[in-house]
Order: sequence, then structure tokens, then C-alpha cells
Amino acid sequence: RILGRHEVRSWTTATKQSLCLMWRTVKVQLMLSMSFLVAVFWYCRRLYSFLAQLLKRWSIYLQRKLIRNLSVLTEVDLLGYSMREWRGETKQAKHMREAYEELFWSYHIKYLRQVRRDNYCVLRAVLFQIFSQGIPFPSWMKERDILKLPEKLLYSQGCNWIQQYSFGPERYTGPNVFGKLRKCMETLKTNWAEISATKNHEERGNMCNTLFSDENKEHKLYEAIKFIMLYEVVEAYEQIKNREEPVHNLFNLLLARDSSSDPLSFMMHHLNSIGDSICLDQVELFLLGYLLEVKIRVYRLHRFNTEEFQVNYPDEYRREWNEISLLTEDDRYYHIPLFR
Repeated sequence: RILGRHEVRSWTTATKQSLCLMWRTVKVQLMLSMSFLVAVFWYCRRLYSFLAQLLKRWSIYLQRKLIRNLSVLTEVDLLGYSMREWRGETKQAKHMREAYEELFWSYHIKYLRQVRRDNYCVLRAVLFQIFSQGIPFPSWMKERDILKLPEKLLYSQGCNWIQQYSFGPERYTGPNVFGKLRKCMETLKTNWAEISATKNHEERGNMCNTLFSDENKEHKLYEAIKFIMLYEVVEAYEQIKNREEPVHNLFNLLLARDSSSDPLSFMMHHLNSIGDSICLDQVELFLLGYLLEVKIRVYRLHRFNTEEFQVNYPDEYRREWNEISLLTEDDRYYHIPLFR
């Protein structure tokens, strides 16, 4: 009997030892596994945090790059913009805030889109609205191939001085002027046709944002418009000189200036500097509206409480012409008002 008890105890002891050994082995494995899982979790968490920070920084970079490149910004609240831009209690600040409030309450202008402040500003504000509204080519442009205008000016009308044409800040002149002008005309014609044919408003807006984020293409658009203005002035000048059919009175006003008494002086003293050191003046804004066949309504905030607060360019327009609106504080830089 004593022997049997001893065998039982030995068996029990051996079993306990085996179980303890197994538990120690399993415990070590569990601890190693837990340590590994904790390490993996910590690593994944750090990796996630790193990737999240990288994505955030990349997103901020892309956003800043887009905002910097986009020459017509997204809409902002009109009165909020007024309060930010015209703080303080100076006479001018109060005057401007009152003008903005008048636009908000009496003209129902609730928002505006800021336009990049450079010497293409007014051309940018006008063309952006023409494109974003899907306004088609003016009637005269449908009847003529604008791509042939540079060569026509040289060969048909003998304007050799066109080689002195300057492309805004690039200030390029020389024998390759015709090739550069043709590329400008192609850019204008292609993009205008494509965007005006797009009926979906949202899609058209995306196309405009893309176009007006490309500085190279933008400048070609503006130079094309400048050249069209020059071409029309040459034609009007020839008609006046040859006493042919009467021309619009705005050409008489434009050519009556000492600085633009003929097409060459108009180009040298005015057009060549647009985009570089000056913007369009008011007579040229009349010409722009007339050529593009749009009524350009301008709210001139510095002329608030006068008859010149709201002006149309040109003042004589056809009923079927589309209307676009501009907002300016100084007749130099322009923004786009939005009615809602």
C-alpha cells in the first residue's frame, strides 16, 4: 500500500512538473507573441501617423500651389471681403464699406471672385466670365477666320510695323511675331469653341479653372484679344482715311488721343504695355466690349454716390448682347461680382 501511494505521488509530481514546464514554454511563447504584436501595433501606429502627416503636408502643398496658380479664385462672401479689406475708421475705408453694402442690399450682389492683380486683370475678368457663361463667338468672328488676321494685316494692308508688336511682360518683337500671334489666335479660338460648346455648367466651370491656372495659355488668350483690338483699329483707321462707311464713334474717340492718333502709335503707346506696365483704360474697355459683343457693366466703388458708380462699356449696345459684370475699387484692378 505504501508503495502504491509512492507511485501515485510520483505520477502526480511528474504530471505537475510536466504541466509547469509546458506552462513556462507556453508563457514564454505568449509573452514573445504579445511583445511582437505590441511592436507591430506600435510600428503600424507610427507608420499611420507618419503617412497621415505626409498626406496632410502634401495636401496643403497642392492646395497652396493650386490657389497660387489659379488666377480667378473661388467665390467669397461680399460683405466679409469688404470687412477684411477695409478695416479701420478712415474716410476711405468707411466709403468703401458703404459702397459694398450698397452692392449687397440694392444690387443683390452677394459674392465675388477675386481676380489676380496684374496688368492683364481686366482682360482676365472679362474672358473668364465669357467662358464660364458659355457665351459664343461674336457674330463677326463667326464670319471670319481669326487665324488669318496676322498675315492679312501684313500682306493685305502692308503693316510692316507689326513686327514691333510686344507680348506683354515678354516684350518680344521681331520677325517671328506672326508665328507667335498665330499661336495666340489658335489658343483663343480652340479654347473658346470648346468651352462654349460645353452645356453642363459644372463641367464648363472646371474647364475654366483648368485654363485659368495655366499662365502660358492665359497670356496667349490676352495677347490674341489685344491683337484683335489692334486689327479692328487698323480697319477703322483705313475707313476713316478713305472716307468710306462711317465707323463707330468709339474709334473716333480712340484715334483722337495724341498718344493713339494712328494704329502704330496705338500699338506702341498702349497695346504693347498692356500686361506689362499698364491695364486697359476706359476708352479701350469700350472697344473691348464692342469687339466681343458683350455689355460690360462695371461697378466703380471709388465713384460711389456719383453718376459714375455704375457704367456700361460700351454705352451703346445691342439688346441681344450678353451682359457681364465687373467690380473695381480704383479703375485698375477688377473682381467678378456674383448675383445670387
